[in-house]
Amino acid sequence: MSRDLTPDFAAALGARDLRPVIFYEGGFASGPLRLWSGLSAIDWAGQSWSGAGALLGLGSVEETGSVVASGTVVSLSGVPPDLVQLAIAEARQGLPGKLWLGLLTEAGTIIADPVLAFAGRLDVPEITDDLETCRITISYESRLIDLNTARSWRYTHESQKVIWPDDRGFEYVTAIQDQEIKWGRK
Repeated sequence: MSRDLTPDFAAALGARDLRPVIFYEGGFASGPLRLWSGLSAIDWAGQSWSGAGALLGLGSVEETGSVVASGTVVSLSGVPPDLVQLAIAEARQGLPGKLWLGLLTEAGTIIADPVLAFAGRLDVPEITDDLETCRITISYESRLIDLNTARSWRYTHESQKVIWPDDRGFEYVTAIQDQEIKWGRK
């Protein structure tokens, strides 16, 4: 992760008093929701972020050296029951979600350029309801999960016609696919 750190951010990591914060931006049907782990609203990256404090919970974010589609979860607890229906109606599978790790100064201002810790797509929202409050947990998957999806497009004349009806670039592919070509022989 150090490859994206600004000098101010790297220096703050070595400080004695570390003040980490998390920024969450989730896409929903009516528009993005921006929350951060502080208590009051704050401006960062040209946007206003609402404070969620301890009500905002996060799953683990893993970074590996191999190509693995790992995900994470974002949860919001203490949600009033009247907002649950809104959350159900607004969540759409495939919408983007991002998490940033930031640091604050002693005065409470954001140290330049928080680091993007996770970017993925909404997978499954889950709502846990009890008598007084509710907890909404949203799972996010990495875009690498698409590597497990088979592609239906092929390098054939028929597939090309679907995209470009007048293109004849793949018209002779089937005729030459079994052709033996002798290269460099007499």
